[in-house]
Amino acid sequence: MIAVVGDVLLDVDLSGSATRLSPDAPVPVVDVEGRSVRPGGAGLVAAFLAMDGEEVTLVTALADDDPAAELRATLGPLAVVAGRLNQGTPVKTRVRAGSHAVVRVDENCGTPSRPSVTPEMLAAILRADAVIVADYGRGLLRNEALRETLAAKAVESPVIWDPHPRGETPVDGCWMVTPNDSEAQRFAGSAEGAAATLRTLWNARSVAVTQGSRGAVLATGDGVEKQLAVTAVEAADPCGAGDRLAASVAIAFAAGADAAAALERGTQDAATFLAAGGVGSLPWSSLVDGSEPARPPVPLRIPDAFAVAEAVRARGGRVVATGGCFDLLHAGHAKTLAAARELGDCLIVVVNSDESVTRLKGPERPIMREEDRVDLLGALECVDGVAVFGEDTPHAILDRIRPDVWVKGGDYDAASLPEASLVASWGGRTVTVPFHPGRSTTHLASALAKVG
Repeated sequence: MIAVVGDVLLDVDLSGSATRLSPDAPVPVVDVEGRSVRPGGAGLVAAFLAMDGEEVTLVTALADDDPAAELRATLGPLAVVAGRLNQGTPVKTRVRAGSHAVVRVDENCGTPSRPSVTPEMLAAILRADAVIVADYGRGLLRNEALRETLAAKAVESPVIWDPHPRGETPVDGCWMVTPNDSEAQRFAGSAEGAAATLRTLWNARSVAVTQGSRGAVLATGDGVEKQLAVTAVEAADPCGAGDRLAASVAIAFAAGADAAAALERGTQDAATFLAAGGVGSLPWSSLVDGSEPARPPVPLRIPDAFAVAEAVRARGGRVVATGGCFDLLHAGHAKTLAAARELGDCLIVVVNSDESVTRLKGPERPIMREEDRVDLLGALECVDGVAVFGEDTPHAILDRIRPDVWVKGGDYDAASLPEASLVASWGGRTVTVPFHPGRSTTHLASALAKVG
């Protein structure tokens, strides 16, 4: 279980069109056409983890007001252990006209309060396998009992701290502290060597200074700063990228990754999140006219494929992988996957994205979108993790997973597979498992068409 400790906010987005100016002042009039709500701050970090299929507990403080009730609704089935927030719920409302931001209105986001901390909150932290601290400067992380518990936890388990300019100093021993570039310069007083300076100042195991499209700078105990690159992404709104990074770093640490590997995963996942549309892509519905807020869907618990592979390899196990389009999951697939799982200690399935399937199979494919294909594969008992790739071949994703065994069906010749030499380059081997004639996506699709 991963505990997320920190301040939660209610984020509200109002979207509409602006075709005229107000007669009272030279400002646009926005006709609101949609309203969406989502958890912000520590609540967004917890939501990311839940959508990743992780068991998560949100440790926070909540007010007793209408925005708090709406906030709880956005959290859906997430486990929440909360003390009392002795002021109104912080609400950030963003108004957009088309693709342009017009204004942000903040409520109860000024003076921090002194929220209460309960024994149940401290116990939830101590039970966790890893902890993320999302400090948004609201006063919760000022509590001494909470800080002592977090410092004790960091001795034995990963504690990742996402700091805030108005927040508290991270406790000693954090496994990683993740300020962004401007925050790091502000904390360190200089851009030069900020990560190394802050690692010493905060007595942290590592400090990662995130730099948007430039990647991140990592400082660890050797005193050397390491630059990590990231795929450049055009993003109009970077909101949530730091929360996405912290969630992924915690998952990687909990799976046994070192700081560099954890940060690499975090930066890439944050870039992917922004490329997919950022917070606008999250599964909270648009609402109008005061409708009841929509709850996020309860995800299938599909463990992260890369974290599974790292954990199995760390304990000396054998990682098995297979891949394909899986456009219509049928009995032949199920038999092949079950046989592949018998060859090692975990089975990772890599799946062609929708765009990749279309390029390979034609404009009428895929039959099922990639989200459904991932859910179906992840629901199989023999599958331990699923990952999607967008290229025409699985070479790049295989190079990241580095399986000990790469498996294909018996209708392929192992020696002639284009990825066989790649797998062999790290000491892996490519094998085939028995082919089951008469079971194919094409045959099944044809039969379904006749029924329709």
